[in-house]
Amino acid sequence: MKKDILNFQSISMKKVKMVLLSSLVVAGISCSEKGSESSAQGKLPEKVTMSVDKLKDKIKGGWAGQTIGVTYGGPTEFKYNGTFIQDYQPIVWYDGYLKKTMEEIPGLYDDVYMDLTFVDVLERLGHDAPVDSFAQAFAHAEYKLWHANQAARYNILNGMKPPQTGHWENNPHADDIDYQIEADYAGLMSPGMPNAASEISDKVGHIMNYGDGWYGGVYVGAMYSLAFVSDDIHFVVNEALKTIPAQSNFYKCMSDVIKWHKQYPNDWKQTWFELQKKWADDIGCPDGTFIAFNIDATINAAYILLGLLYGDGDYGKTLEIATRAGQDSDCNPSSAGGILGTIIGYDKIPAYWKMGLKDIEDMNFKYTTMSLNKVYDIGYKHAAETIKRNGGTVTDKDVTIKVQAPATVKFEKSFEGLVPVAKHEFTDTITGEHQFEFEGTGFVLRGRAAKKRNDLPDAVLEAAVFVDGKELGTYQFPTNFTTRRLEIAWKYQLPNTKHTVKIVAKKIPQGYELRPTEYIVYSDKPLPKEQH
Repeated sequence: MKKDILNFQSISMKKVKMVLLSSLVVAGISCSEKGSESSAQGKLPEKVTMSVDKLKDKIKGGWAGQTIGVTYGGPTEFKYNGTFIQDYQPIVWYDGYLKKTMEEIPGLYDDVYMDLTFVDVLERLGHDAPVDSFAQAFAHAEYKLWHANQAARYNILNGMKPPQTGHWENNPHADDIDYQIEADYAGLMSPGMPNAASEISDKVGHIMNYGDGWYGGVYVGAMYSLAFVSDDIHFVVNEALKTIPAQSNFYKCMSDVIKWHKQYPNDWKQTWFELQKKWADDIGCPDGTFIAFNIDATINAAYILLGLLYGDGDYGKTLEIATRAGQDSDCNPSSAGGILGTIIGYDKIPAYWKMGLKDIEDMNFKYTTMSLNKVYDIGYKHAAETIKRNGGTVTDKDVTIKVQAPATVKFEKSFEGLVPVAKHEFTDTITGEHQFEFEGTGFVLRGRAAKKRNDLPDAVLEAAVFVDGKELGTYQFPTNFTTRRLEIAWKYQLPNTKHTVKIVAKKIPQGYELRPTEYIVYSDKPLPKEQH
């Protein structure tokens, strides 16, 4: 979810050769090698006892696995939208690459430092930390945000409280991937207890997401949780899906991936094509409607499943497929790599993929005071507390987990009944008053506050928005990137008729302007073909 791009020119030919040779490396551990916590019979045990060392190894595997995965996929992120990455395209991996990326592109690791923001709140305030503590921590953090996270940050900074900050009527990015990439901590602190993971995700995930966007985090958290008590990736994928309401599109899409994997067990690309035909539409995110770009949680979660199912326990193959599926192709191998890393544990992540990992484990992720080594220890502390709070026991040598059968979370749906029907460009800037008309049931007006000269200081602009003569609200528009409002205005659930939107500038200092770029029109049904 970052815009940083690696400079491939700096990579030597020797390193590129290593990448090309990597396909010859057998880098995985088969999940068919059953451990003591296996669920080979296809059902969860009531209790699982494991050594403290094994629990710590799995927690380390989860944190290290997602760090490896996001680093591996980083250079490809959103460069392959609506297409997969061809087999002949090398993806870089070499000894020292992790450290180089941590030092030169720290913003790549939002998958990790967003998790660590929530881990830090739990460490300071405990498992019963109020939702406002999580919301304020990430809203006031120094790191840049995008999509649902940034929309929620703006909402929080302007007085809105969770869960309204993530609700789709207040956040046009509610179905985006944001909490899905941040939910690792919830599963890693809830070994064998998917409902405990869902409980923390209900609190934190609704800060920035709703509906299918929230389900992505619930599902990822449940897979992490079950990865502690089953080493069968196919069982984990299916069992974790029980946390998601069957009537949701998210559930239906994941079920399709599982079905198509059975139908095409040796051809992940065929399943990718089936996904593209049925599930590639993005109706919510204003950045992704009418174009190939898709940051929707559902399609990207499907790509996580592609990696896990077709990877079949081979670590390298899992990362490769989750990355080559495209779209958010650093976040998806991060999730897949973390889940599989939890299943097999840190020690069994192949040495090839841990090249250079020791060099970064004491480095704090930017914007945090936490390193991997610190979160390994804190992660165990939080997991031990969750075990005890849910009926298990913890001793100096082992833990006994009271395993939870996954419970289905509540049903919710974003953008109910909305169909994107048009997108119109803007060429004017707003320093006074501007209006436009549309016919439909909703709209999103994209744009931003801007300086006319780069040497001007940041400022906060102000404008009122009216729909059909009624004031929708008066909004603040910071030019500062970290506090910006992502869209100028939006309104859904209007009657299906003609509407007039008017923007009235209230505070536009000299040298600044409000720059609309386009507006998207929604209706309750697709346009007739003759109107296309």
